[in-house]
Amino acid sequence: MAIIKEESEDLRIEAVFSLKQEETEEQTGLMEESEESEVEEKHHDKPGEKPLSHSKTKKTYLKKRRAKKSFTCTQCGKSFTCKQSLECHMRVHTGEKPFTCDQCGKSFTQKITLKWHMRIHSGEKLFTCDQCGKDFTQPGHLKEHMRIHTGEKPYACDQCGKSFTLSINLKNHMRIHTGEKPFMWDQCDKSFTYKQNLNIHMRIHTGEKPHACDQCRKTFLCASSLKTHLAVHMKEKLHSCSVCAKSFSLLKNLKVHQKMHSDVRDHMCFECGKTFISTSRLKLHQIIHTGEKPYECSHCDKTFSMSSNLKRHEKTHSREKPHTCDQCGTSFAFKSHRKIHMSIHAVEKPGACTMMVAEQTQG
Repeated sequence: MAIIKEESEDLRIEAVFSLKQEETEEQTGLMEESEESEVEEKHHDKPGEKPLSHSKTKKTYLKKRRAKKSFTCTQCGKSFTCKQSLECHMRVHTGEKPFTCDQCGKSFTQKITLKWHMRIHSGEKLFTCDQCGKDFTQPGHLKEHMRIHTGEKPYACDQCGKSFTLSINLKNHMRIHTGEKPFMWDQCDKSFTYKQNLNIHMRIHTGEKPHACDQCRKTFLCASSLKTHLAVHMKEKLHSCSVCAKSFSLLKNLKVHQKMHSDVRDHMCFECGKTFISTSRLKLHQIIHTGEKPYECSHCDKTFSMSSNLKRHEKTHSREKPHTCDQCGTSFAFKSHRKIHMSIHAVEKPGACTMMVAEQTQG
């Protein structure tokens, strides 16, 4: 029988935050984007014209616009080229949203953001990526999308040097260094670094378990718990190592594993010179130097340096026991506990589990 090895997920310290509508963007920076958008849309009236092909005209225009910024916000110090832009910016501080969508009732601080929003209802998409053909309703979204193709990550953390494609991702990352936890649940006074962790925690109070297993219909609070549970059902592993017969569900995990046999270690830590067989293991190692603990428990705020340690810890909250003894049916939260338990069967008659006998005696 082939030895089955548990697969480790690729470590992704950078959390992925999808850019939603205007309220997820930095409103103080939206004014300049509005200026750019007006220029872009004025030059995008001809059918079939590629978006952003007029970049030289746009840059010349914006350079003149930004040459003099004499209107300054008394609240935050941000400056603008005209009084109208300052008045529009002040709505960030007052909370005023005078532009309302007549389709769904959603309100916005600026007329142009309402115009962008209306394209959701009309299906109109004016901005097209010339690399892959994907369409966007807003020029800012196209600009951010293009970084996928260019690999550009313009937002760098001044604490650890990590770079991000979106400013919102950098902003959320900085909370790891500052310890800021802005999302609070008033029923138990717990606070969280990320909004999605608050949402998961709220389910403890509501009892909601939206993530269901399609094999046995068991439900879970969060997607990570469901993913861990699915390993119980996953029997078939298609990719086998020709050297040691270990099997993997994903080909990329087999390729990483094979480097152990060839001793290929092409990922080096520049802090200490240690080398690793994969990028994920290098990133995992680098946490030793930074002291970073990016994985936060949504139940108790405890943080961990590795996702596997977080998953192990979360089982103490969920009481999930995915590791079952095939001799007597006893289940365990951790694989190591099942392994210890299996030694009982090695010295006793099959089926005579002392743990089950003890439970029956106590009952």
